[in-house]
Amino acid sequence: MPIDYAELHCLSCFSFLRGASQPAELVQRAAELGYRALALTDACSVAGAVRAHQAAKETDLHLIHGSEIRIHQGPLLVLLAPCRRAWAELCALISLGRSQARKGDYRLEREQLEGTLPHCLALWVPDDAPHDAEQGRWFARHFGDRGHVAVALHHGPDDEARLQRLLALADRFRLPAVAAGGVLMHRRGRRALQDTLSALRHRRTLAAMGTALECSGERHLRSLHSLARLYPPALLRRSVHLADQCRFSLDKLRYEYPAELVPAGETPASYLRRLTLEGARRHWPQGMPDKVAHQVDHELALIAEMGYEPFFLTVHDVVAFARRRGILCQGRGSSANSAVCFCLGITAVDPARQSLLFERFISKERGEPPDIDVDFEHERREEVIQYIYRKYGRHRAALAATVIRYRPRSALRDAGRALGLDAATIDRLAGSIQWWDGKRVDPERLREAGLNPDDPRLARTVAIAGQLLGLPRHLSQHVGGFVISEGPISELVPTENAAMAGRTIIQWDKDDLEALGLLKVDVLALGMLSCIRRAFDLLAGFRGRRLTLADVPAEDPAVYRMISDADTMGVFQIESRAQMAMLPRLRPQTFYDLVIEVAIVRPGPIQGDMVHPYLRRREGLEPVDYPSEAVRGVLARTLGVPIFQEQVMQLAVVAAGFTPGEADALRRAMAAWKRKGGLGPFRDKLLKGMRRNGYCEDYAERLFRQIQGFGEYGFPESHAASFALLVYVSAWLKCHEPALFTCALLNSQPMGFYAPAQLLRDAERHGVEIRPVDVRHSDWDCSPEHRGDGEPALRLGLRLVRGLNRRAADRLIAARGRRPFRDVQEMARRAALHRRDLETLAHAGALRGLAGHRRAAWWQVLGAEAGLPVFEDLHIEEAAPALDAPAEGEDLVADYTSLGFTLGRHPLALLRPQLRRRRLLTAADLASTGHGRLVRTAGLVINRQRPGSAGGVTFLTLEDETGQINLVVWKATAEAQRRTLLAARLLMVSGIWERKGAVTHLVAGRLEDWSDWLGALDVRSRDFH
Repeated sequence: MPIDYAELHCLSCFSFLRGASQPAELVQRAAELGYRALALTDACSVAGAVRAHQAAKETDLHLIHGSEIRIHQGPLLVLLAPCRRAWAELCALISLGRSQARKGDYRLEREQLEGTLPHCLALWVPDDAPHDAEQGRWFARHFGDRGHVAVALHHGPDDEARLQRLLALADRFRLPAVAAGGVLMHRRGRRALQDTLSALRHRRTLAAMGTALECSGERHLRSLHSLARLYPPALLRRSVHLADQCRFSLDKLRYEYPAELVPAGETPASYLRRLTLEGARRHWPQGMPDKVAHQVDHELALIAEMGYEPFFLTVHDVVAFARRRGILCQGRGSSANSAVCFCLGITAVDPARQSLLFERFISKERGEPPDIDVDFEHERREEVIQYIYRKYGRHRAALAATVIRYRPRSALRDAGRALGLDAATIDRLAGSIQWWDGKRVDPERLREAGLNPDDPRLARTVAIAGQLLGLPRHLSQHVGGFVISEGPISELVPTENAAMAGRTIIQWDKDDLEALGLLKVDVLALGMLSCIRRAFDLLAGFRGRRLTLADVPAEDPAVYRMISDADTMGVFQIESRAQMAMLPRLRPQTFYDLVIEVAIVRPGPIQGDMVHPYLRRREGLEPVDYPSEAVRGVLARTLGVPIFQEQVMQLAVVAAGFTPGEADALRRAMAAWKRKGGLGPFRDKLLKGMRRNGYCEDYAERLFRQIQGFGEYGFPESHAASFALLVYVSAWLKCHEPALFTCALLNSQPMGFYAPAQLLRDAERHGVEIRPVDVRHSDWDCSPEHRGDGEPALRLGLRLVRGLNRRAADRLIAARGRRPFRDVQEMARRAALHRRDLETLAHAGALRGLAGHRRAAWWQVLGAEAGLPVFEDLHIEEAAPALDAPAEGEDLVADYTSLGFTLGRHPLALLRPQLRRRRLLTAADLASTGHGRLVRTAGLVINRQRPGSAGGVTFLTLEDETGQINLVVWKATAEAQRRTLLAARLLMVSGIWERKGAVTHLVAGRLEDWSDWLGALDVRSRDFH
């Protein structure tokens, strides 16, 4: 007689630190074993449900959705959702439980389940405890014929007695008994990992866990024959009977978007059309160009067909709120392919100037929701988020989740804790690896860290860490993906508290939402928008000139000259080493050149071998050819080389006969093929289609190789155009208002590749006068001050003083606003500054204007007292002793310690005599050095970068008193001299100087760490940004 079984109690790794298998692994294993069904029942969670749902679609396995619930001081239950209404009840209960506990936990009382789950099926999992009888009565009374007693047998010594006891309980309360395994892993081989997770959950070492660990490795998906030997046939049959009652699938979820934005008397379609046409009239008072009008009609028709009008209206409402509040924002990504989004003010990419591919944004064949990303000023985005919460309520709006997974360092740390390694060893172990090392821990790295790779406990730690890699650790909040619903969101998907106060998240991430076709609005933060808005405000305040993104003078030759010279430190997107190296070669002259620049220095074009052909054609070194006029229409703007995702999609349409929807499917496959494969069918269709249309085999194969390159991350043209606008605006500000731009950059930190030290030196090179932090003049933010010639000088703000309390600074500024300070004692008294605040200001040199040099300032601080308001006017004159000023080196150390930079001489200027004796060249010397020379130099390391597309090459920037030196360290050199490469603050380099046109760099040979020359100087680099 065939054996049938459905596993009704199964936890995945989304029961964090309990389950040891991925949802897909459990589904696939259950299908292999011939199970009729599998219920995924994570603890007060459905976070893994979508992944299981997708895996089940690829098998014949029937998937059931449910959750394990431990009632506070009550029984352990497994709740199953047989229908859509039961799913809503379950999600609402999980949301309630999560809302009543700190993040990562839940709490539910018995009375909160009473009468709230009328459609759910329930399993009671008895605890072998004296209170089973009382729990059984409660369970039977509230679940009745929907309740069952779960029988879990794990080859324990008392299985037979346990079985009889559970059957007796079931009989006593007239509840059917059913087999349920309480599964924690898909295979027995995960036992060691599951034990480790248990130890981490209990915050104990494995050695101290004792009986808290599972008594055997039987809590895995077992074969049907094993189960038949354990359970009476009736219990197995009942599991299938129960499974047959559960017909709910996530495919039945239907999402309704908020409708309250539509005025009375209008439909969503009519209102969206009205707003779109009103926006079009603002952009084109004389009427839309025919091309744009056709595009708008096409888009509105497709939006109506897909029923997406409420989505567009919601995004429009959020953007309109931001604009009313003066919050700078801009849509980007695929939404910039939409003329409707442009008319609504969501995006800034003019459809009259760009070639749009709307199917990149919305595809009828794809049948999935559009994705609109809107960037807001990073320091004001919270205003937008709270507006959404106020408008829709927390019961209808929540952020998507992000699944935080174990990465190499966190895996090593947790494995080390579970195995009882001491904290110092764990730190050395985790510090021995970098992100690019992958999953394997090289024994040589351990030896470098002073560890013995042959130590058995260390080897076991590394092995366990390898199993932890990729496993979910906890849920966090998405950077800004909002789900907003017409009804309670908790009936669609559970919500829970985020770690950040005032935030609520759902239990699904963006991939889950996309898989189910659920809409989200991305409310993202962008530091450069904050910087640009600040610069606009400073410009208005200093010169009386008010600009917006749309008003910045276009196509300014001076801006393009600056960009072509790679003078772009601080400029959005084009300040990286790779971009700076590209700029003198590409030499942008127009806005569209910037669009190409943004997109071309990406892994996709680089891996697809598109960069060099484009540059050669741009420089006239290679002919531009097109195999057909149709291809010319697609590639003419990029000289015959496909650089953007949209171009690949268009080529598939015009050259291979794809439909627009099929071309979008190709685009999606391009993005995923490295992880999932799946380009094979598209390759066959592409090559056959191109052959059928008369294209040669070589061209078709070359195009496919370029498509594969886009799997390494290629930019859509629309996205590049949105970013290019910010590139141009930030470059214009740097070119024409360097003091105001630097001021805005400093006030927007942290952001970008460079620290304030480099930004200030760059500003000085552009003729900006930098004035120090001074309690007599500095506000919290950096600010412009009038020079004698009317131009702005840059006064550094108190925000740059490390460790200064913001409230103390505000008191100081308020007191100074009433009348100037006479001395340190009076300032301390009137501003109620505490000793620590005064010491911080003295160390930063901010008291120089009141007290003189640092030693004199320290003396005055020693005698200063924070006063009470009644004694505010009391002033006592004291004679100050004659103290020698600090040496230049002492001031330098103090500057770097308290500010992170100095306005005095560069540290290497003080070391230059010793460096000259060793015949080390400066950056200025190298600027006049010929190609191919063997040279030696040294500099402060200001950043390290190792792009994933660079084949293991590490790029460093060194700085001395004369400029910067770009360093290239090949993979073999980096591995051989890894410790020096990663640890040095002052690095000596011997290598080959290379020059190609205006692009120069030093290819490193030998590296030496000379950091001890710096003594106590606190120099920090921005690494692997």
